Amino acid sequence: MPIMADWRDVDAFWFPPGLERADAAAHLRMFSWWLGGCSNAELPRFAPLVESAMLGELDHWAETARGRLSLSIVLDQFTRGLFAGTASAYVGDRHALLLAEEGLKNGHCEELAWPWEQTFMLMPLIHAEGPGHAARARRAVDLATLLAEMAPEPLLPVYRASLRKAEEHLAVISRFGRFPHRNRVLGRPSRPEEYDYLIAGEFAHA
Repeated sequence: MPIMADWRDVDAFWFPPGLERADAAAHLRMFSWWLGGCSNAELPRFAPLVESAMLGELDHWAETARGRLSLSIVLDQFTRGLFAGTASAYVGDRHALLLAEEGLKNGHCEELAWPWEQTFMLMPLIHAEGPGHAARARRAVDLATLLAEMAPEPLLPVYRASLRKAEEHLAVISRFGRFPHRNRVLGRPSRPEEYDYLIAGEFAHA
């Protein structure tokens, strides 16, 4: 990876200029693009960044709030787009979680100017499985509630929908302690209580 790898390349790709002036419909389209895999065709050019991030070579990005956010997006979002349907989709979760938790402690999360930025800083709290998962997800829901209350009036429906999604994830984590839809790709058996849930197929991917 060239030494000049810059978090600003990730920032400009993930948060196109003008979002702060966009209407609710445009923000809904962005959320669909962010979370629906529509950006996957554009992600291969960032694959070297994912490799460097996993090796810790981009940890210096976390010295600033937006650099920390960009590194978290590489580890938490780009992995899911590049490696969808494989165990590698979750390979960056623990690193992204550390970035999120540190960002909440050192003020970087609050330093981010826009609710869509803070939303992506919080996602690893929900995404990363492991000890304390339900408590982290509850914290993410509480913070998403604040974001929904603070969002600009035209964007309230967007952030209320985002809050509902976070609440759905919390319900799954509280019930099972993990995301059952990951069981197959992670090579772990489903518990009896998870089978009916998986058969129903009505779950939000994370």
